[in-house]
Amino acid sequence: MRRGGPSVLGIVLAGGAGKRLMPLTADRAKPAVVFGGTYRLVDFVLSNLVNGDILRICVLTQYKSHSLDRHITTTWRMSSLLGNYVTPVPAQQRLGPHWYLGSADAILQSLNLVMDERPDHIAVFGADHVYRMDPRQMLRQHIDGGAGVTVAGIRVPRAESSAFGVIKPGPDGRTVEGFLEKPTDPPGLEDDPDSVLASMGNYVFSTRALVESLFKDAEDENSAHDMGGSILPILTESGEAQLYDFSTNHVPGETARDQGYWRDVGTLDAYYDAHMDLIAERPAFNLYNRDWPVYTHSSQLSPARFNAGGIAGESIVSAGCLIRGQVTRSVLSPGVVVEEGAVVQDSVLHDNVRVGRGAIVRGAILDKHIEVPPGAAVGVNEQRDRELYSVSENGVVALGKGQRVL
Repeated sequence: MRRGGPSVLGIVLAGGAGKRLMPLTADRAKPAVVFGGTYRLVDFVLSNLVNGDILRICVLTQYKSHSLDRHITTTWRMSSLLGNYVTPVPAQQRLGPHWYLGSADAILQSLNLVMDERPDHIAVFGADHVYRMDPRQMLRQHIDGGAGVTVAGIRVPRAESSAFGVIKPGPDGRTVEGFLEKPTDPPGLEDDPDSVLASMGNYVFSTRALVESLFKDAEDENSAHDMGGSILPILTESGEAQLYDFSTNHVPGETARDQGYWRDVGTLDAYYDAHMDLIAERPAFNLYNRDWPVYTHSSQLSPARFNAGGIAGESIVSAGCLIRGQVTRSVLSPGVVVEEGAVVQDSVLHDNVRVGRGAIVRGAILDKHIEVPPGAAVGVNEQRDRELYSVSENGVVALGKGQRVL
């Protein structure tokens, strides 16, 4: 964002291993996991930044990054004539023979990007959440409030607080008075004791505040070198941290139902539930908002085809799919084949999955290139599924890329 206004550099943190999403992350970084049929998780944050006129973006990668790097370089091509770019930046060991020690260390090791660009402000966003957000509104509050850092917060049930960094707001509702990293028993909000304000992992910094706090954190040998757990407390202590209430953010084309939608899809159950949000009769998250689009790579595939007897209801069916059987309440990525007599229910099928004649797939997530043999069943016998496959706490059966169905 320049054109007479403040210059902003976008930094997307995409280096996490995503262990809680195994087996989907066995072969790729978490931000590269397919979502909603045709998207990758990283597409949501990149679309928000680009739609919000932040057009110079560095994506910091580390673990199993090949799939993510390829997706970014083939999909996210900006105008070099205008000096805009989205570029993956792998760990480079610039400060010594060690990889990133945490998200703050990742930025510290990549400060050459900041020095080259010399922005007024830096938007540091996470790479693996599903949501729509106009970052310009957060930036505007950040500048008007004179904050060193502004952190986006969203209300979540207090019972779920151990999965998030929790923000304690001051009496004015804007100053951050404290920050608790994944607490088990935090105090509730004054107006809603059963809720807390969770950090969304999205921050806007003044460049000065970020650089100074990174160097201060680097001197602390006991630090986890994490943006939320280490950098935010430094700026909270100095009185420079402010809260941005995500519920006040509005994007063009939003509906009353999906305004304020945000999901951390860091577990199999959360990933599965977010897909079920897409296919409801009134979707909790609307993929079809053309006024604030989610961009991704579109393969050159023929349209989906339904043969005689092929049925799909309450489902998303991508290009290149061939449906000869019955599909209900499911999300199908490109190239999925459901043979005659096969039944797919309440499931998420990634690219090129083939469900054989008479097979049953129920309540499952099948990664790319899986073949379900004729007559086989996945998600029908829980005891057998637990012996053979990964099964989540809520009973969702998950098979990794190319895994054999027995």
